Amino acid sequence: MKIDHEFKEALRNLPQKEKDKLILRLLRKDPMLMKRLYFELVSTDTVEEARSEVEAMVIKKVAYETDSFYSPGYLMMGMRDISGMITDHVKQTKDKYGEIRLNLVMLTESLNGNLVHIEGFSPSRVSKLCIYIVARTYKILCLIKSLHDDYQLDFNEQLMALGSLISSSDKLMRTSIHHGLDVNWLLMAEIPEDIIEIHKQIRANGYLR
Repeated sequence: MKIDHEFKEALRNLPQKEKDKLILRLLRKDPMLMKRLYFELVSTDTVEEARSEVEAMVIKKVAYETDSFYSPGYLMMGMRDISGMITDHVKQTKDKYGEIRLNLVMLTESLNGNLVHIEGFSPSRVSKLCIYIVARTYKILCLIKSLHDDYQLDFNEQLMALGSLISSSDKLMRTSIHHGLDVNWLLMAEIPEDIIEIHKQIRANGYLR
């Protein structure tokens, strides 16, 4: 339903008590909105402090997934859980810079601890996990390119580390090549200007699924 001018005026003219009741009722139905407003209106944490807390949680969660590794599928589920944690942080704080950094931390930490596991399974067993990693890498590249130029250089070291990890895995390299991801973009920290269009076209052609 579109909120038209007449509806806006009616809302503005509600008694303050009624507005307060409506706001509280809406917040109870939308926990993420409640968290976002709490962060903006009440919390004394800065965005950077909140990001650091989530980064520590990401590293701890990845370590747990690595120590308790069972299969590529279970590792991918763990990474999806971590990704959800990052998404919640971004929704709560609007931390676009942190979204990139935290995703890079998730991928590099996961590969650091689990490359040996990935290489130990047959291609069919690790296919979905490898595609997931390549898809997340594409997302990171697109997010970096959407930032102001001044901030893009901040991620060069992390990009090169991720590129080095991917290039050391035969299975990840094969998956990257198949899905059009040039690992040199990472190793040289040189993202194509049209990476967003490249990503769209790759998906339109049925890849990364």
